[in-house]
Amino acid sequence: MVNAITTRKGEVVKTPSFITTLFNHPLAGLIWLPVRVWLGWQWISASLHKLESPAWMQTGEALKGFWTKAVVIPETGNPAIHYAWYRDFLQFMLSTQAYTWFAKLVAVGEFLVGLTLILGIFTGFAALMGGLMNWNFMMAGSASVNPMFFAISVLLVLAWKIAGYFGADYFLVPWLGSLLNRKKEKVEKSPLRSPRGAEA
Repeated sequence: MVNAITTRKGEVVKTPSFITTLFNHPLAGLIWLPVRVWLGWQWISASLHKLESPAWMQTGEALKGFWTKAVVIPETGNPAIHYAWYRDFLQFMLSTQAYTWFAKLVAVGEFLVGLTLILGIFTGFAALMGGLMNWNFMMAGSASVNPMFFAISVLLVLAWKIAGYFGADYFLVPWLGSLLNRKKEKVEKSPLRSPRGAEA
């Protein structure tokens, strides 16, 4: 996170210390712990009835019904979907019967997002995937809990370095950082090859 920026007039604007602490200090992970566990449990709760339902895990009829209702343009009032391009996308998914496999992806995806959030496994990425699902639900005209879940997911993405500190990310984030640094060092140290034909 950038802690300060310089304006066009040369003035330095610093990030408030409490913001820096909230998104960077390891102990702030105690604040994000109940948030991510609560959100994770909401995702698991939402997935359980889908995982047990043939309409989600076999035929995909449940998702088909949701998409069909979403793409309808009523004679009066506003349609559920505001953007025509998204309506066309869902119509394409309906026409190709993508709901037969996409419904399974939704159910399993919700469960995995919930599980990884609770365990603190790559919390930022898990929150990003959850937020992406919330965004799609909202784009399809379903508000419900999605705006709240989306807002929390954005905060967890911003706090990715420490949101899972009291979880598996305590080990995974440093490991990922060292892995990326090793790759960067290899790229920097690798000798540049002369283009073919350039040798003397």
